[in-house]
Amino acid sequence: MTAFKSDFLRVLSERGFIHQISDPEGLDEACLKGPITAYIGFDATAPSLHAGSLIQIMMLHWMQETGHRPIALMGGGTTMIGDPSFKDEARKLLTVEDIDANLAGIKRVFSKFLDFDGGRALMINNADWLRSLNYVEFLRDVGRHFSVNKMLSYDSVKLRLDREQSLSFLEFNYMILQGYDFVELNRRTGCILQMGGSDQWGNIVNGIDLGHKMERAQFYALTSPLLTTSSGAKMGKTASGAVWLEPDMLSPYDYWQYWRNTEDADVGRFFKLYTKLPMDEIARLAGLGGAEINEAKKILATEITALVHGRAVADQAAETARKTFEEGALSADLPTVEIPAAELAAGIGVLTAFVRAGLAASNGEARRAAQGGALKVNDMAVANERMTLSDADLVAGVIKLSQGKKKHVLLKPV
Repeated sequence: MTAFKSDFLRVLSERGFIHQISDPEGLDEACLKGPITAYIGFDATAPSLHAGSLIQIMMLHWMQETGHRPIALMGGGTTMIGDPSFKDEARKLLTVEDIDANLAGIKRVFSKFLDFDGGRALMINNADWLRSLNYVEFLRDVGRHFSVNKMLSYDSVKLRLDREQSLSFLEFNYMILQGYDFVELNRRTGCILQMGGSDQWGNIVNGIDLGHKMERAQFYALTSPLLTTSSGAKMGKTASGAVWLEPDMLSPYDYWQYWRNTEDADVGRFFKLYTKLPMDEIARLAGLGGAEINEAKKILATEITALVHGRAVADQAAETARKTFEEGALSADLPTVEIPAAELAAGIGVLTAFVRAGLAASNGEARRAAQGGALKVNDMAVANERMTLSDADLVAGVIKLSQGKKKHVLLKPV
């Protein structure tokens, strides 16, 4: 581990955030001389960020905590193209209205991690300059500094071409616009550092080169590792979909459960990356073994949920889980799916009910789960996959559906 002098790089290093730095000594010295400004870009491809973005958000948080100024750059302009980096095909093109609506949801999460008062952190939208660019002037003033030969050599482009998968001219422009963002932020805010995931290395280095040529300024790049779980699963993704940060897209209880189910080998690493607990406390929790590791996982889930949804909501999710798993109680805090009362009165197939509840992707998947003994209705195993649920199955006004030991949903007639 590099012995960084500045608090910012030391904290990032000891917590496992650093994969590459363009000039480690130079950036370390710049951080020591005084507060620097750095940014990470977030494109608005969905109404919410998901857990895979948390590592970037935490990097901005630690930057501010160590006395520097972070910028959360909203991609209102770049989202109109879509980043092709390591993608097999082009992203679906979104309208300006779609992008702006997505941005409204994405912005909400940052106030929980950053303090924007008095300009201590900034939120800027690259639509402010990208949507009004004059194309011919942009090609002449900016495009001339990019070598197509060099752009074709980047892995993010090369992999698509090697697989003989189409790369549109529109997508090819993304790295030019991202490089220009860096220059524009330097002009507007004095920003000298761009951070991102390791898949962004080529795009960020392009911005450094452009800064040298257009501004004769010293820019820096820092990337974090692209994380997977110990079993190789992609962070922020589950079999049922993304682990969204917005509560109306994923309940805080389900969010808590995602982190509670962390693999044993990942507990220490996730404490470092996704919580603000002190390193000595993390070392203690990561050192727990046997049954005690489950207690560490509950603390991990509660700490991460508290950052996104607030401490009270996180504690409630933990208590709901405790009552459900330790007491077998039917808690009103469990995720609830509403169905028309008339439909339940007429009878609804049990497999269909599990699909409606989001506990199975299809009737076939539900059938296989039932045959394996994984499905329960009101804590009783589903013995007959052709059974129907009706008003007779209501307990305290709801029907409890369970898939395995950890996934529970209440079916409520309305």
